[in-house]
Amino acid sequence: MPTSIDVNLPDGRVLRAHDTGGVAPGGSDGRADAAGGPVLMWHHGSPQTGAPLAPVVAAAAARGIRVISYARPSYGGSSPRPGRDVVSAADDAVAVADAFGVDTFHAMGASGGGPHALAGAARHPDRVLGVATLAGIAPFTDRFDWFAGMRAPGALHAAREGRAARERFAQTDEFDPEQFLPVDFAALDGAWSDLGADVARAAEWGDDGLIDDDVAFARPWGFELADVRVPVLVVQGEGDRVVPRTHASWMLAHLPDATLWMRLDDGHVSVLDVVPDALDWLLAR
Repeated sequence: MPTSIDVNLPDGRVLRAHDTGGVAPGGSDGRADAAGGPVLMWHHGSPQTGAPLAPVVAAAAARGIRVISYARPSYGGSSPRPGRDVVSAADDAVAVADAFGVDTFHAMGASGGGPHALAGAARHPDRVLGVATLAGIAPFTDRFDWFAGMRAPGALHAAREGRAARERFAQTDEFDPEQFLPVDFAALDGAWSDLGADVARAAEWGDDGLIDDDVAFARPWGFELADVRVPVLVVQGEGDRVVPRTHASWMLAHLPDATLWMRLDDGHVSVLDVVPDALDWLLAR
């Protein structure tokens, strides 16, 4: 089981962080843990608690990879950060890595975690070796129809109007099951049941984390995709109704060193089955 600590930041905030094992906090070897393996920073989706999910931990352990992660502000025991943008996650991630004695690491983010994984690489290319983003949303732009193909875009439409509008939307928002394909529900009933359980646990901390994520996604991120100079694997489900395939195509065209894996039969959740292969891709970089 991962161990958890609270990371105290200079601005007075606290981040709840998790570690599957390796050198003790305050150690020095970041590329490898105590057993000599590499390190993965897992960036959670929206909403989740920040604890690494069981299938990620299992796939990483099979490859000798140590997993560290943390809850973004207002999620899973981490302090709020009012007005945060996507790039603010870069310094938070490095603070967590420092607390666990990690120097360099790979980054992987699913759904809402994808932009935050990219942020770390843009701001700290000396720390992030490579990124895999799975069903990750692209930066908002008017150069393509950012909302096209989203089954339930209301939350992000509200986020474009600001936090107050997004907060009002949350008061009446209801989950639309048509966002998910049958393969997504099968994944939640099977290999990715821990994901559904973690989303349920995230409700303990309310809606603020999800609201702040959406507002951050719908406004400038604080960096450009062109700033991400490390290798990036973009994984996308062809049938995704939450984050449509056009987002992956846009990122492929604007990231300097990107590879796209389009999963023809997958949706927003089932695409996570690619995690073991994505880990192998990162290790090969």
